[in-house]
Amino acid sequence: MSKEDFKNFARLHPSLASQVNSNNTTWQKLYELYDIYGENSSVWDNYFKNTTVPSITNNSTVYENKNLKDVTISDFMNTIKNIDLETVQKGINNIQKTIGLLQDMGLGNSKNVTPSYEPRPMYKYFED
Repeated sequence: MSKEDFKNFARLHPSLASQVNSNNTTWQKLYELYDIYGENSSVWDNYFKNTTVPSITNNSTVYENKNLKDVTISDFMNTIKNIDLETVQKGINNIQKTIGLLQDMGLGNSKNVTPSYEPRPMYKYFED
């Protein structure tokens, strides 16, 4: 089964997205269940409880969930609470290191290297 089949399956069942958003499961785990058991297994009964059934109109799926205008500040705050700040900080540090490395590489190539060789005087005597 392909990823596209799973994506279509997930679009038809918005309760899967709500399960992932509430940190009950992950997309990876859902995909593995889909890959092993398929669409018509009793495994999905746990994920489909208390869900709304999508209605199909004009060849597009319209879910009976919240619209974008119905999102409240508390929903937004819950989303922010679920962000792992350590992971974000690690990502920012990696980006900074990469930018620094690229700048160093760029500056190293653009420097004009002047020879620091100075010829010694011809008639200089060395004392022992």
